[in-house]
Amino acid sequence: MLIQTRTLHIPTADGRADAFAAFPDTVGRHPGVLMYPDGFGIRPVLREMAAELAGHGYYVLVPNIFYRHGPTPVLELPAYIGGEERSTVLSRLMPLIHEHTAERALRDADALLRFLTTRPEVAAGPVAVTGYCFGGLLAVRTAAAHPGQVAALAAFHAPVGAAGPDALAGITARAHFGHAESDLTPEALRELNKTLDAAGVDHTSEIYPGTVHGFTMSDTDAFDPAGLRRHWDRLLPLLKGALADG
Repeated sequence: MLIQTRTLHIPTADGRADAFAAFPDTVGRHPGVLMYPDGFGIRPVLREMAAELAGHGYYVLVPNIFYRHGPTPVLELPAYIGGEERSTVLSRLMPLIHEHTAERALRDADALLRFLTTRPEVAAGPVAVTGYCFGGLLAVRTAAAHPGQVAALAAFHAPVGAAGPDALAGITARAHFGHAESDLTPEALRELNKTLDAAGVDHTSEIYPGTVHGFTMSDTDAFDPAGLRRHWDRLLPLLKGALADG
């Protein structure tokens, strides 16, 4: 399937966020997916993942979550993020993450969903939200704040529990959480799943064996090919089951 891509600018309460969009080059409208990147932001690997997902029939929007600090690339990144360079990038990234409060995230979520659902290429009806690392936490917060709009939620190697029990209780979307083995012990997974069960969230939540934090990202030293395949094996059926015409 041929894919179209666009660089877009989204008006928000605090300015304008640049974003990357990928969608099928076909006549008609497609279910929308808001894909939050990891903290390293929009870069070739995220564009490739968005295009791959678009190839399954979706309009995929990837926002620059740190637009308040400038357009993409907010941080200059090496082609391969590993070793000492990874540590250097993370030291520059953490202040941006700390400044991106839940209040900012929710203001942005309002604007991003409004923009996504009014694109001429996007089908009417509910959308999906997915995210990686810190972006997974943003996905959880977005789904919790917009239960009428978000029908599917996925987060990978993300601090899901950091959203808090109240936010988790607001989720009405079908959800999948894929955790890195280095991020979550089996005991912590059981506690998280008990919280999700108590909140009535329709979910699957599992540790991906042998993975470390960031396992989906092929431009980092955390990448795990089997983990990435498992991610697609979980994400695609979730979207197809929750969104019409996917």
